Amino acid sequence: MTAPDYVPGHGLLKDRTAVVTAAAGAGIGGATARRLLEEGARIVIGDAHARRLKETEEALAAEFGAGRVTSLPCDVTEEDQVQALFALAEHTHGRLDIVVNNAGLGGTAALVDMTDDQWSRVLDVTLNGTFRCTRAALRAFKASGGGGVIVNNASVIGWRAQTGQAHYAAAKAGVMALTRCAALEAAEFGVRVNAVAPSLAMHPHLVKVTSQELLAELTAREAFGRYAEPWEVANVIVFLASAYSSYMTGETVSVSSQHA
Repeated sequence: MTAPDYVPGHGLLKDRTAVVTAAAGAGIGGATARRLLEEGARIVIGDAHARRLKETEEALAAEFGAGRVTSLPCDVTEEDQVQALFALAEHTHGRLDIVVNNAGLGGTAALVDMTDDQWSRVLDVTLNGTFRCTRAALRAFKASGGGGVIVNNASVIGWRAQTGQAHYAAAKAGVMALTRCAALEAAEFGVRVNAVAPSLAMHPHLVKVTSQELLAELTAREAFGRYAEPWEVANVIVFLASAYSSYMTGETVSVSSQHA
């Protein structure tokens, strides 16, 4: 089954300011940045890959206007870089409305062979990085008194078991738990915190470096017999960032057609 037609924007986030981490390139972060712009938002994007980030900023600015796109290199394992990214958003636009925590790091290693560095690196980017950005967002939202929305990128692996993925699964399960706890704490100052949990989202560059055998195995688990386009995940992130999900907080929404 082929992917459906691309859904046009409907102005759901008009005049909102959003921060998106790991937004360079063709994955979920880049697709989310584009969708936010299509829905009327201004965006501040970060990524650890400075060159790709600048290329993404220039491409989006050429299409949507330079005043609506700003970028700053940001490694979410570095607190000072996280602080700088959020400070840039508030300095440039005078406010912050939406934060999408997309940064994550995967890898494959059996537990018996996994090193401390492999374990720690995945958790530091995926879980600790989400914590650092969530903390920065909540502090900004609480100080402003104007509410806000946080959307975290989790994974169905946070619920399900898969060999070679203990570090990634633990990190994503942690993101889900962090989302629930942060939501309870943030509710008193009008902030919602939710997460998406994709199963299999691929982009052309990733498809090229994935063996046909593995791709066939992964897509066979999906009810539609195909992987999700990154923009299909971004659509759900937009929903969670918009007023259409005004009564949802602490939830993790599966963006998946897996049947096993």
